[in-house]
Amino acid sequence: MNRISFNLKQNWKATWSCTSQRSLMVIGSAIVALVLSAMPAFFQHIERRAGVQLHDPILSHIAPQDVSIYIFMVIWGMGLLTLLRAIANPAIYVRYVWLYIVICLTRLLTITLVPLAPPAGLKELVDPLTGIFYGHAVVTKDLFYSGHTATLITMYFCLEKRSDKILSLIATFIVGCLLLVQHVHYTIDVLAAPVFVFLINRVLSATLFADSDELATAK
Repeated sequence: MNRISFNLKQNWKATWSCTSQRSLMVIGSAIVALVLSAMPAFFQHIERRAGVQLHDPILSHIAPQDVSIYIFMVIWGMGLLTLLRAIANPAIYVRYVWLYIVICLTRLLTITLVPLAPPAGLKELVDPLTGIFYGHAVVTKDLFYSGHTATLITMYFCLEKRSDKILSLIATFIVGCLLLVQHVHYTIDVLAAPVFVFLINRVLSATLFADSDELATAK
């Protein structure tokens, strides 16, 4: 226990003593708060606009079912694991926060530029824990690209242990499939999410995350 406490203190000390990492942590947390506060108005706006319903040959072969409980069991299970890892190593938090910020901003852009109507047979997906960010309303048009899939694959790029990374990939695959079963997203929404997150991570790794990666190498 003492060794765990010592490692925890050292990790936080190393991250906080690095000016750039400390700035990223504080500024990133503030930006996340601003982004989350703007989401309800944005989602209410997109729900009022018209959209195009795509023909999805994969969804057409899947009978829609409500599997919300399984989707959120996986998401919140992985969220808890990532939180515990971030408490032990704040560099994980820094990376996740900034990936999340850019993912949110790119989703706001892609959702705006690609107005879609919900897939045929959609079963409403309601998460009581995060419903506040949607203005306590059911949102069905935040489609391209999938935020749930992006959230899980982001954990892959933040977690350090090989077993954790494998678990995040499995969780991403499971949730991606379940979203299609519930007809919450089109197939392209789910498939595009890992591509966007991969590209975002590549860009941020070459810029904002450089100091974080140096800290990890030095340990």
